[in-house]
Amino acid sequence: MTPCIQLLKKTKTVYKLHQYEHDASCNSYGEEAAQKLGVVQDRVFKTLVVVSDKNEFIVGIVAVSSKLNMKSMAKAVGAKKAAMADTHDVEKITGYILGGVSPLGQKKRLKTIIDESAKEFETIFVSAGKRGLDVELSAKDLQELLQAKFENIATQD
Repeated sequence: MTPCIQLLKKTKTVYKLHQYEHDASCNSYGEEAAQKLGVVQDRVFKTLVVVSDKNEFIVGIVAVSSKLNMKSMAKAVGAKKAAMADTHDVEKITGYILGGVSPLGQKKRLKTIIDESAKEFETIFVSAGKRGLDVELSAKDLQELLQAKFENIATQD
């Protein structure tokens, strides 16, 4: 059981777990999840860790169908610049491996911004803490669990 699932159970959050066979040759994890779960990419959200010019690590949660806008992300947290965090740092800070980084149950709770588009759906999908495992829950529950803010931080591909 991943730290994500432990947190959901402990907080009695309503969720559904979805498992699929991860293809080791695939490195577009979010797209793979959407395809294998039969869900539109707009409803499957990826967890991205960035580092600001203030050397602060921040989580951005955006739909698989879009890209994280670094300027919008920096602005959302009061920074001038933001850049993708190094893979090693992401795994060390979150306790999860790339492709399985859940926004929930990370080693240290980071400031989190969820793209506004998440509010368009009754439920969304995020990683449950390992490749091939996603959790479906309401964006509002995710926002409350993470004490996150909703902001427009994505640009369409």
